[in-house]
Amino acid sequence: MHKVSEEIFMIPGKDEMIPDCHVYIIGIPGSKDLTMIDAGLVGKWKSKIRTIRQGGIDPEDIKRVIMTHTHLDHSGCLPEIQRDMPWVELWAHVVEGTQLEEGDERTVYGMAMLKSMCQGQYMLKDGDYKLKIDRMLYGGDELNIGGMTWKVIHIPGHSAGSIGLYDAATKTLIPGDVIYADHAIGRYDLHGADAEQHLNSLTLLSEMNVKMLLPGHNSIMNNVPDGYIRETLEYWKGYL
Repeated sequence: MHKVSEEIFMIPGKDEMIPDCHVYIIGIPGSKDLTMIDAGLVGKWKSKIRTIRQGGIDPEDIKRVIMTHTHLDHSGCLPEIQRDMPWVELWAHVVEGTQLEEGDERTVYGMAMLKSMCQGQYMLKDGDYKLKIDRMLYGGDELNIGGMTWKVIHIPGHSAGSIGLYDAATKTLIPGDVIYADHAIGRYDLHGADAEQHLNSLTLLSEMNVKMLLPGHNSIMNNVPDGYIRETLEYWKGYL
C-alpha cells in the first residue's frame, strides 16, 4: 500500500486478462470514518484486504465504498466486500446506482462480448451485480467524510455515471477513468459512454485547479503542471 498523503492511501491495481483499478482509502486515520474509492477487479479482494491490514488500517474503520463508476474492473470486488464487511455502505452516482439496483449489468460489463468473456473467465452469472445502493450521488454533492470535504463532480463520457471526487483543500482530484497521466483518457465505446460528453467532462476538469491527480489506472501525478488537463483535452479533441 502506497501512502499518497496523510489522508490518502493507494492500493495499486494488479492487472491480468483485464485491468484491475487502483483502490484509494481516504480520510484522516484517527477519524475511524474511512472511505474506499472503487473496489477493484473480481477475485482481487483477498489481496486487497490483506494489503489494507498490513498497511495498518483497521477494516472496521472503512464505512463506505464510493464508486467512480461501475465497470467490472472497479466494481468486481463489491459482492465480496458486502459478504465480508456487511457494515460498509455502497455509494454511486444515481445513473449507474439505479442500473445496479435494477439488475442492468450492462453498466458493469460494457458490451456483450466483454460480458461473455468475463463471465466465462471469472465464473460469474447474471444477477451477481444486482446490488443495493445505500446512497445515490449527484454532481455538486459535498461529502463530509473522514474529517475531509470532497465534492462530487459528474463527469460522464467514459460511462454515464462517472464521477470525480475533488478535495479543494489539497487540490486533489480522483477522476476514475476519465483522465489519466501521460495525456491519456479512458475509452468511450462502452455502454453508456459518449465521446461528446467525455469532451465536455474534460473541459469541465480543465477549469479546475488540480495539483494531485489520482486516476483509476497507471501512474498518479503529484504536482500536476498548470494546463495539463487542458493539454490532454486539446490532444483528444480531434477524436472526441
